Amino acid sequence: MNNKLLERVRALLAKAEDEGCTPHEAEALTAKAAELMARYGIDRALLGALRPESDKPGDRVFDLDNPWAGVKAHLLAGLASALRCQCILLSRREPGSRVHVFGYLSDLERTDILFTSLLVQMHRALALEPVPAMGGRAKAWRRSWMLGYASAVVARVRAAEAAAARTAPSGADGGPSTALVLADRALTVRRHAEQAYPNTRRARVTYSGNGYANGYREGQKADIGGAKVKARSAGALT
Repeated sequence: MNNKLLERVRALLAKAEDEGCTPHEAEALTAKAAELMARYGIDRALLGALRPESDKPGDRVFDLDNPWAGVKAHLLAGLASALRCQCILLSRREPGSRVHVFGYLSDLERTDILFTSLLVQMHRALALEPVPAMGGRAKAWRRSWMLGYASAVVARVRAAEAAAARTAPSGADGGPSTALVLADRALTVRRHAEQAYPNTRRARVTYSGNGYANGYREGQKADIGGAKVKARSAGALT
């Protein structure tokens, strides 16, 4: 199913990750990649409604090591949710974070590709920031900066996904409407997650540093579709 399109997405993101790529170039590359990825996700969803064997529900476990494992988990959960997956944060014996992601196979693949790329871009952007503190205050500033960055890029992904869903042909080839297909897939994913973990609670991510707004502005440079949104709290990790 349109593997050439997904390979083009990978190529665009690889260019955006390159150290020789300017922030402006990375913004344009990431924007185009997200647009294509959103279109790919809708195409796979509509095809899956007509041919269920082409895209089935699945799950994947991500083990995220330190440093900043909690921030990585927050970024992963935000992206996965925007790409119509559901995350469960698990405990693990080793230092770091473990996240169990449920979704259709095409959406899990999209989540993995985008998370890997944005993680590289985030750390590269942070390395260029003048940190206005020392010791523990510097660590808190960096953490809040990354949470701001994560919020901005997740907002861009949500906007790109919403735009792709709005412009998708409704009921193409005699199939159900796009909205109905996406709602049905969301229900299926939620049921799979609830079956695996019937008792869960929401975990809120907090921060003490004052770098959130700076990180959010930097994250907006990876503008991946839709209108700008105002900065808000880090939100919850489900």
